[in-house]
Amino acid sequence: MAPTIVWLHNDYRLRDNPALFHAAMAGPVIPLVVWAPDEEGDWAPGGAHRWWLHHSLTSLAVDLESRDSTLVVRRGDSLDELLDVARETGAARVYWNQRYEPALRTRDLKIEAALRDADLQVKTFQSALLHDPDEVRTNAGNPYRVFTPFWKKCRSIIDVASPLDEPAFNASTDLPDSLAVDDLELLPKIDWAEGIRERWSPGEAAALKRLEWFVDEAITTYDEDRNRPDLDGTSMLSPHLRYGEISPRQIWNGVLNEHPDDEGARSYLSEIGWREFSYHLIYHYPHTTEKPLNNRFAAFPWSDNDTHLKRWQRGNTGYPIVDAGMRQLWHIGWMHNRVRMIVASFLTKDLLIHWHEGARWFWDTLVDGDLANNTQGWQWSAGSGADAQPFFRIFNPVSQGERYDPDGKYVRKWIPELSELPDKYIHKPWDAPDDVLSSSGVQLGADYPDRIVDHSEARTKAMGAYENLPRN
Repeated sequence: MAPTIVWLHNDYRLRDNPALFHAAMAGPVIPLVVWAPDEEGDWAPGGAHRWWLHHSLTSLAVDLESRDSTLVVRRGDSLDELLDVARETGAARVYWNQRYEPALRTRDLKIEAALRDADLQVKTFQSALLHDPDEVRTNAGNPYRVFTPFWKKCRSIIDVASPLDEPAFNASTDLPDSLAVDDLELLPKIDWAEGIRERWSPGEAAALKRLEWFVDEAITTYDEDRNRPDLDGTSMLSPHLRYGEISPRQIWNGVLNEHPDDEGARSYLSEIGWREFSYHLIYHYPHTTEKPLNNRFAAFPWSDNDTHLKRWQRGNTGYPIVDAGMRQLWHIGWMHNRVRMIVASFLTKDLLIHWHEGARWFWDTLVDGDLANNTQGWQWSAGSGADAQPFFRIFNPVSQGERYDPDGKYVRKWIPELSELPDKYIHKPWDAPDDVLSSSGVQLGADYPDRIVDHSEARTKAMGAYENLPRN
């Protein structure tokens, strides 16, 4: 029986993997990964992505081997490698799970046509989302641009099925040549990943274990704890979801099976809904990875102050909650979502630096950097996206810190030079009297930087820039 090639990309799991499941039903399977970063256009994988990908593929290869299958690894043009593997193995079919990022969607449509021209059967499956982006539209047939009606429509028409079982493999006996995962050279040559390595365990087993912990231990208090960066109150499943080590369908069912009527569960699943909405937007408005959805912001007078940008990137703005977030990001490749909103507001509104600079930095440093979520999150923060935060809602980094990190635990963890400051001053050290600073071992401008801008003055400047924009 002719084997089926399963072209894996960002779906590195065995359970609830439609392409793998249906290919195994048809006979022998050749699981194939092709490393082709240039095909992702301007958003090729960054350093943190590559670190996670190395370990995710290594984990998948071990999982497949334990089930008498083998992960085939290639590097090069995806179409060329797919055709070569088909010729080498006599494969009759190619299956994969669909991607929705603009460059990859365009690529996959071209590859599908070329494979059919080569007399190969092609089947693609919906796996990355709960919904098909073409399926959910307004009554007028248009894409949604506001979350609440989008999510209401999704919930009314989308029936989330139970996850698929792990397939029973019929291993192909005629395997093609393969690289080792190490041959892709995804790991950094200078090891900057110690903090990431200590915090994360990539792979399907770790994803399922984290989901089990979250459902058992944290979800009932999620609604109260999710905005507190000082607490372990979020699922932290985002990097596993980004690499398809777990599916949204597994998360959805795992939560509802245990907590069908819980407020925390509903709140958490609405965050899965925001992920769906982000993909809905990037699918229907692919230009948003580079340009504002609200064209009014095309004329915004962004600053090109490279010194300010670098201080923000390095967590040296002088605002503790902002700097704690940026240092957490650099150390573990992840940042709490509430803090992501704070640092994004600070970059785009206090420093008036283009949201695209923030999106690029996050893309390179986040282990969970997801093009749809990253794009729409930054556009939302800047006020230029769908369902966006109004531009005049400018987060005050002091009040945000005091509200969501009330004891300063988060700031003290990531900014140890401020650890001895009393709670009263932990989010505004510039207000501390000299004797308090001295007894706390803090010299502003030396141990910890002076504020890069005055927030109230920056807010006034930002609002002036916004009010001078042309009206739509």
